[in-house]
Amino acid sequence: MTDAIKLISIKLLHTAIWIFFNVVIFYLLFAVITDRIDRWFWIGLGLVGLEVIALLLFSWSCPLTVVARRYSMSTKANFDIYLPLWLAKYNKEIYTVIMSVVIVGLVWRLAG
Repeated sequence: MTDAIKLISIKLLHTAIWIFFNVVIFYLLFAVITDRIDRWFWIGLGLVGLEVIALLLFSWSCPLTVVARRYSMSTKANFDIYLPLWLAKYNKEIYTVIMSVVIVGLVWRLAG
């Protein structure tokens, strides 16, 4: 398999995982807004927690980004994923804000 094919495979996998985590994160947001803190909420929160641990272990980079670096010299934020450049560049900031809303909402729901 060529480096180009390997990079495309990584980009496809990375994009699929990104979509999965979008579904999870927006479910968490929906759950706190509608007061549906259920088993799926806690599973989703645990999955996001595992993702945060992975990011911490890899210096705030996705492990797939580290692997993709072997196959590309690009410095663009979206070299390893099929996202618009602006979204890839600010991905962590956007989802940190959303998850902060989720956590505040969770605390509010549990306290109320």
